[in-house]
Amino acid sequence: MRIFLALVLTLLSVNVFAITIKSIKYEGMVHISEAVALRMLDFQAGDSIDEKIINTSIQTYFKQGYFEDIWVDEEDGVLTFHFKEKAIISKVELKGWKENDEDIYESVIQIKKGSLYDEKKLEAAKKRIIEAISQDGKIDTVVEIEKEYLENGSIYVTFNVNEGEKIIIERLDYSGLIELESDMFDEVIANKEHEFMGWFWGRNDGKMSLGDLQYDPLRIRDTYMQYGYLDAKVNEPFVRVNFDHYTADMSYQIQEGEVYIVTAVILNQIKEVIDNDKIEEVIKLVKDEPFNIKTFREDAEKIKTIIADLGYAYVQVTPDLKKNKDNHTVEVIFRIVPGEKVKIRDVIISGNNRTLDRIIRRELYLGPGDMYSLTDLKDSRNSLGRLGFFDGNTIEEKRVDNETMDLIVKVKEAPTGNIQIGGGYGSYGGFMISIAVNDRNIWGSGINVGVKAEKSQMTQNYSFNIANPRLNDSDFSGNFSIFKSIYEYNDYTVNTDGVSVGVGHRFSRHISGYMGYSYSSNTYEIDEFADTNLTNLYYFEPYAKSAVTISSSFDNTDDYYLPREGITLSQSFEKSGIGSDANFFKSRTNFGKFIGLKEYIDFDTIFRYKARYYYAADTGYLPIAERFYMGGLGSVRGYESYSISPIVADDTAIDGFRRIGGMQTFSNNVELSFPLVPKAKMRLVAFADWGFIGDDALNEFSRGGYGMGLEWFSPVGPIQLMFARPLNEQPGDKTATFEFTMGQRF
Repeated sequence: MRIFLALVLTLLSVNVFAITIKSIKYEGMVHISEAVALRMLDFQAGDSIDEKIINTSIQTYFKQGYFEDIWVDEEDGVLTFHFKEKAIISKVELKGWKENDEDIYESVIQIKKGSLYDEKKLEAAKKRIIEAISQDGKIDTVVEIEKEYLENGSIYVTFNVNEGEKIIIERLDYSGLIELESDMFDEVIANKEHEFMGWFWGRNDGKMSLGDLQYDPLRIRDTYMQYGYLDAKVNEPFVRVNFDHYTADMSYQIQEGEVYIVTAVILNQIKEVIDNDKIEEVIKLVKDEPFNIKTFREDAEKIKTIIADLGYAYVQVTPDLKKNKDNHTVEVIFRIVPGEKVKIRDVIISGNNRTLDRIIRRELYLGPGDMYSLTDLKDSRNSLGRLGFFDGNTIEEKRVDNETMDLIVKVKEAPTGNIQIGGGYGSYGGFMISIAVNDRNIWGSGINVGVKAEKSQMTQNYSFNIANPRLNDSDFSGNFSIFKSIYEYNDYTVNTDGVSVGVGHRFSRHISGYMGYSYSSNTYEIDEFADTNLTNLYYFEPYAKSAVTISSSFDNTDDYYLPREGITLSQSFEKSGIGSDANFFKSRTNFGKFIGLKEYIDFDTIFRYKARYYYAADTGYLPIAERFYMGGLGSVRGYESYSISPIVADDTAIDGFRRIGGMQTFSNNVELSFPLVPKAKMRLVAFADWGFIGDDALNEFSRGGYGMGLEWFSPVGPIQLMFARPLNEQPGDKTATFEFTMGQRF
């Protein structure tokens, strides 16, 4: 009976609060239209509703995230929803940490101007800021959110950041370390022990990277596995932090285990598409030798490449290890699933607003109807990069079915030409006035055309040149130039008028040859202190030069201006004497090696080594201007251009001797390039140069230099600013602390 009475009372109460709706109205709603709002309701005009249904409707609207408050009233069957919408954020500002970094606003704060004010989103942004700073090894960071309500009802939000302190690792211990040296881990781990003078380049500063703490044990274990310790265990580091001084002690617990020896390398082709013998030729893991996880991964990648080069684009190489823990041996198994052979259906090019499609297509080694090749795909990317026409390029593989794919070539145009009318200051030539028009890719045709008129304190250059690297899209190239120059060396000036023409041929993807002819008329002007009766005026007789040059070059780098992989090697021979005064032979050898270090140190660092060896033989008459000199960009920085040379005594010369050039010279450079301002395409470079020059022996003159520089791919082309100090400086040497150049390969 009690239950029955309770049920009756409940039904009566529901009927008491139930109302029949004649119409529905909205006030204060902006972000949602009335038509959309009505569709969100579970009822409509004419229905009978109660308080529960109204509450459900309010909750539905709240979930949209636009409203700060919602209330409802009813009068004579008219149901009115009242809304107080959230304020608009008119501006978001970050103070105290990376204030002008737009990437931080997008990736960390994630609140944009014009978005709705939401306390939860602000708190989430605050947490992301603290987390981002903690990943840089700083703790106790404080972020305060300041809100200013403006007259128009919007809100001005400011995140005031008080960065925490860096934790310095004062001590790093390894417990259980027996066979390997702790120094071996410094090359791979991010959290290292602080060293004396840790602020100096190349030393460990000891700053803790919290984000890397979970990965460092894996890096240590990977190092062990490179030496065959497949059972090595490395626990998470135990960290003791002194919050008074923000220093820390860290320790790792290591169980090394035993070295595993490779007993067999087994190739398991699900469908045999190539002889195992050919695969074994590229495998570096050796039977009866300790296992190496790095070689193991490289072998898997080589197997994938050799199979993919046969057209099997979707090949899968699954490596596996079969360990015998009793005798500590391991069988290495590569399971190869080639899939089906894949043909290229189409090649689609995009992003080339200026460069013609055919200029891009002729650099690709894959086209419609070709069988897929992974090597051809990589070489195509590198070939496009070597053009120097694009900021970057990608070739995407779009799968059509199991046997066909499309290649989507995406390029981003780079400035290849410029018009310069103005002046400047050169590191060697002094103040300069220049009028120049040059384009390496005129009208997107791939043809290089340049016209220049330039005058400085020490040089004058007037020239016209045109070069086509692919005549009629063939493997032949051609060039023509006419020029006039006045160049002041350290002790004399050379006036040259000349013309040159040549033809080249590309023999393979990376090897090309060239043959050219040049003719020039040359006269000298020596300094005002010279005595015209001196016998050394033999060096300054005017001469005509008629020369044939033959050269070959190898280039498999991945980019023209900023290569990160590959080598360059060129060799040229020049013979002058065909119906001219000058009669000599020259040999020039140039070498460059480029290595991107990002995969080794997780930082976009580029290592470069460049070397050049030049040799000349006097077969009749070798003018002084045709001899070799060192100094400046391209040889030994820290010394003036052309200032390092064999000398002869001359009391009338300014220095008491005259530079006459050498018969042979060798110079080499080591460089490390680091990103400085990635968005502005600026990089910092550290370098060391050393060179030798002489007549009978290379070591007659030896000089070096070191320093830092700025590499900037500016809107008008690549610019290098170099600050150098000389090494092995001798009395009478002409040094230079600053040099710059434009348009040259880094």
